[in-house]
This record gives sequence, C-alpha cells and structure tokens, in this order.
Amino acid sequence: MSKIYKFLAETTDVSRFAIRFFKDGLKPPFETEEIIKQSFVIGYKSLPLVGITSFIMGLVLTIQSRPTLVEFGAQSWLPSMVAISIIREIGPVITALICAGKIGSSIGAELGSMKVTEQIDAMEVSGTNPFKFLVATRIIATTLMLPLLVILSDAIGIFGSYLAVNIKDTVSFTLFFNQVFDSLSFSDVIPAIIKTFFFGFAIGLIGCYKGYHSDKGTQGVGRSANSAVVVASLLVFVLDLIAVQIADLFYEL
Repeated sequence: MSKIYKFLAETTDVSRFAIRFFKDGLKPPFETEEIIKQSFVIGYKSLPLVGITSFIMGLVLTIQSRPTLVEFGAQSWLPSMVAISIIREIGPVITALICAGKIGSSIGAELGSMKVTEQIDAMEVSGTNPFKFLVATRIIATTLMLPLLVILSDAIGIFGSYLAVNIKDTVSFTLFFNQVFDSLSFSDVIPAIIKTFFFGFAIGLIGCYKGYHSDKGTQGVGRSANSAVVVASLLVFVLDLIAVQIADLFYEL
C-alpha cells in the first residue's frame, strides 16, 4: 500500500507542477534569451547522437527486413515499408528515448545540483523567479526541439535505408525516394509529428520536476538524474500507446 500511496502522491505532485507551468511559466514576459540558449543545448547538441542512431537504425532495419521480403518476391516494397515504419513509430519513439536519456538526465542533474547548493533559494531571495527562468524555459525548449530532432532523425534514417538497399541492389536515389513519398500520406506524418510535442513536454516536465525537488546531498542529485530518465522513458511509451489508439480511430473514419 505504501508504494501505491507514494506513486499516487508523486503523480499528484507532477500534475500540480504541470499546472503551475501553464499558469506561471507561460505568462509574459518570457525569458527569451534563456529559451534560445536551452534550445541550442537541447536541440543542436543532441543532433550528433540522434543522427548517428537514426542512420544506424535505418541501415539495420533495411538489412534485417530484406531477406524476408526477398523470400516472397516483395523486395520492391522495402522503401515503402521502412519509410512508414520509421516515420510512424520507430523514429519518434527512439528519438524520444534518446532525448529522455540525454536531456532528461542532464536537466535533472543540473537543477538537482542547483537545489542542493541552494542556488534556487538564492534566486528567490534576489527577486528572480526561478520557476520561470529554470523550469519554464527548459520545458518550452524541449517541447519545441524534439519535433525538429524527430524530423531530422526520420530523414537521416530513410537515407540510411537507401544506402542499405544499395549494398545488395542498385536503386537510384530518385526511384527510391519516389517510392518513399508515394507510400506516405498526411495521415502517416501529421499524427507522428503531433505526438512528439507531447513527448518533448513530458521529458522536459519530468526532468525539471525531479531536479527541482531533488533531495539534499550528492546522492539526491544522482537519484534525480536516474529517476528522470526512467520516468520520462516510461511516460514516452505510455503517451505513444495513447497516441496510437487515437490515431487508429482517425484511420477508421
């Protein structure tokens, strides 16, 4: 019972934290410079890791799928299958998980360190609103940057697939991407992009919450960073499950 109570209590606290963000964090004036700085740190500095991962993902997915499709004489469907798989599901979820690990732990550790060293208390005493400056800016930056990272990840993953196809076959760049774009529709792309905003918000929210409410001491900072990654990753899967169910309703209409 104690674990259930703890889970419900923490869920309530996170909900209050999110409500506070919408009430206070989105009120002008905005910390524009800090949002731009955090967008650079969260978006641009995550690009190499996301790019390498998505390239390998597209490469491996194509190499693993090709033998099965060749068995049925359906290798011509390989570009379409890989593109739909990456854009609908694999690209958004894998990129969100990478960001939950990299960004979530970074935010949790950074804010946790500031909490432990009483920098947040010092900001409150000096008249600065630490919630707007530290929390709101990071949540906004994560929410805006994750969709851009996912779009780039999808493009790099599909390009990796093109290279993988040309290991065994010879397919022109134009033919490959014509097949990719012919197989895609707005109903594939738009829901996948929309859900990434929620992924980004969840990662930023959990990272900030865990760091902002970190326990005292270095162990508390470590626990904040660790639990931020675990909870954010789990939340990505839960949100993805909900998004898939909602998208299926639209596909049926």
